[in-house]
Amino acid sequence: MQSSTWRVRSCIRCELASRLTRPRHRHRHHTPPMDTNASAAGEQRITRVLFCGPHFPASHEYTTQYLQSHSFIKVDVLPLEHVPQAIPNYHVCIVKSMKLDSHIISRAARMQLIMQYGVGIEGVDVEAATKHGIKVARIQSHATGNSASCAEMAIYLMLGLLRKQNELQISIQQRKLGEPITETLLGKTVSILILLFKTNKSLYALDLLSSFLIFILGFGNIGMDLAHRLRPFGVKVIATKRSWTSCTQHTSKLIRSNVDDLVDERVNHEDMYKFVRKADIIVCCLRLNSETVYGFIQSFIVHYFRYFLLVFFHFLFHYRYKKSAGIINNDFISSMKKGALLVNIARGGLMDYEAVVKHLESGHLGGLGTDVAWNEPFNPDDQILKFKNVIMTPHVAGVTEHSYRTMAKAVGDVVLQLHAGQPLTGIEIVN
Repeated sequence: MQSSTWRVRSCIRCELASRLTRPRHRHRHHTPPMDTNASAAGEQRITRVLFCGPHFPASHEYTTQYLQSHSFIKVDVLPLEHVPQAIPNYHVCIVKSMKLDSHIISRAARMQLIMQYGVGIEGVDVEAATKHGIKVARIQSHATGNSASCAEMAIYLMLGLLRKQNELQISIQQRKLGEPITETLLGKTVSILILLFKTNKSLYALDLLSSFLIFILGFGNIGMDLAHRLRPFGVKVIATKRSWTSCTQHTSKLIRSNVDDLVDERVNHEDMYKFVRKADIIVCCLRLNSETVYGFIQSFIVHYFRYFLLVFFHFLFHYRYKKSAGIINNDFISSMKKGALLVNIARGGLMDYEAVVKHLESGHLGGLGTDVAWNEPFNPDDQILKFKNVIMTPHVAGVTEHSYRTMAKAVGDVVLQLHAGQPLTGIEIVN
């Protein structure tokens, strides 16, 4: 009896010693094995992928189709409100329109990769993810056809505004023909009055065709694709970019080697307002970040009040950017030529809602064509949709068969690489 009791106590001591000396969880950048779903009996190891929310449904549908032959990969789609509770069970998270803050990320015990099905990762707390050893990545738009798709949408919105798409629909409903009068990207007619001073009598007008001036805000992959596609229309193109030395990353050799031929003039951020006043159409292709939300003023502020104001604006962006005025604010729109058009295929947060409504009501803003909104899905009863010169599409600029199939392959390949413990390729890791 005593011998039996001694053996039990000995086993308990061994078990306690084993637990105390068991190695802690390793840093996630070392790609820990994802065998939490496999038992010692050798059950199949499962890698679980979470798509956040029901919007952009083709993203998870196409990814599921691409991975359907791999039974060790499980792809799930959950409502946004269920993500915080379920995220501890997943290894990969595709955020889409989900906001992943530090609280949600802290719950992602098994997470190894947070990824966007596209480019924009402004909704992810990258600092928190880095702290927890989680990689954050996006898919470069030039590699998937996404930038070309967005560029085509920008042209569609331009033409829709020039051709008065909403008024055309009204004419159909009212059984009218031959109205309204619309415009074309070919150019605008400018009348010049000429006075013959010798006779002091003859006064006549000379009509000239003037090319449209299009100002592209942000000359990244989308901006370059847009400028390339605008050339056959015969318009003049100017563009602004943070650094003009970074125009060599585009997939297309034709576009990379002809950047100088794509734009008639390159603009630096500090000279932007000079050209805003001249443009007939302004197209926003910027990313949503601290600089674009502040309105490009940060570069000037930092010169004079580097520490205090930089901290202040950092706080403002991270905690209030959804309500803050973006680069396209009241001053920006007031500086635009009266009747000029505004097209946005980037992010709704780049526009100040009140400023846009104000200038639409006054007639100073000639029209708004946007694929993005301040809050998405956007309220169909919002006052801004009552203007005839407003065209809004439901965030579909990059949602094309080609781009979504290509991005599904990129996501699927990365998940397979992660499962196998291989280096991750085909994506841009930002931390």
